[in-house]
Amino acid sequence: MSLDLILDRQIAIDETASLPSETDLSLWVSTVLKGRMNEAEITIRIVDNEESQQLNSDYRGKDKPTNVLSFPFEAPAEIELPLLGDLIICAPVVSKEAQAQNKTLQAHWAHMVVHGTLHLLGYDHIDNNEAEEMESIETQIITQLGFEPPYQEQ
Repeated sequence: MSLDLILDRQIAIDETASLPSETDLSLWVSTVLKGRMNEAEITIRIVDNEESQQLNSDYRGKDKPTNVLSFPFEAPAEIELPLLGDLIICAPVVSKEAQAQNKTLQAHWAHMVVHGTLHLLGYDHIDNNEAEEMESIETQIITQLGFEPPYQEQ
């Protein structure tokens, strides 16, 4: 089953040299969605600390920037649209975390996109069972993409 993916990549930061390409983002999202959907539309917005902190505060009550926020699209029951939702990824946080975790920047970006996309599909990590299931799927996808498992001891 092939996937018809529309990716809207929005860059809301000045420093763009170390950002993943639209091709990379599409590959990572497509790998998550393969076998799960026939078509999907997703927005990935890359932001700075300030925008991430504002959104995290407004929607999660946490007054600090975070690596990735997921906003699933919820259409009325009678309307079928392939809109998956929006991912907001904070480039400075991703960069800082990659360095702290001794990961390549590309590997951590891939992990954040995979993680966020799984959230858009309804996966979560609120309790231990959910976390184990989500981390297992993330690890499978990330290694399939050629990166090291994301939850290795650092």
